[in-house]
Amino acid sequence: MNKSESKYFNTALRFNKALLSLLEKKSFAYITIREICQEAGVNRSTFYLHYENTSDLLKETTQYVLDTFLSYFPVDTQSIAQRFQDCSLNDLVFITPEYLTPYLTFIKENQRIFSTAIRQFGTMDLRNVYNKMSLYIFNPILSRFHFPEKDRQYVMKFYLSGITAIVMQWLENDCSDSIEQISKIIIDCVMGKIDASIS
Repeated sequence: MNKSESKYFNTALRFNKALLSLLEKKSFAYITIREICQEAGVNRSTFYLHYENTSDLLKETTQYVLDTFLSYFPVDTQSIAQRFQDCSLNDLVFITPEYLTPYLTFIKENQRIFSTAIRQFGTMDLRNVYNKMSLYIFNPILSRFHFPEKDRQYVMKFYLSGITAIVMQWLENDCSDSIEQISKIIIDCVMGKIDASIS
């Protein structure tokens, strides 16, 4: 990356962070370019060098959040979709520490970003991301487990809503409980608590 590319990237990053900061306080529809520039410490003409409008910035900011999230996962887990058809059913279980630890680490280290993304789910077009995940990840997995196609959207909504509720409670507690503890709670809730001491 040369100096001008680096400068462009750093300015774009300031805009991304400024928009996320403003989204914590108000709905996207009420955020102005002036406020974004003020928050980023950049003048208005610089904004127009990067974007045509606030919607362009929102698309880039959403991608920034997703890229940040994916950077927490090892490369081999990012390409997991390629193995869905050939792997054993045991390898299709993602409610394991291998996958939960990077997910929860991202959340703990980016609490504000994650909370904003959840609150602004529709605005940031994360529904489109969810739909792609359904198509390329959830559906192939549920198909291997022989869930009827008409039932899959309900099954995934059930699992994801439960995991999100646990995470949101963790965020309310300022992520004070350990990642290992939250990971175990999620696994126990999804897979069923395996504890022979309870009779």
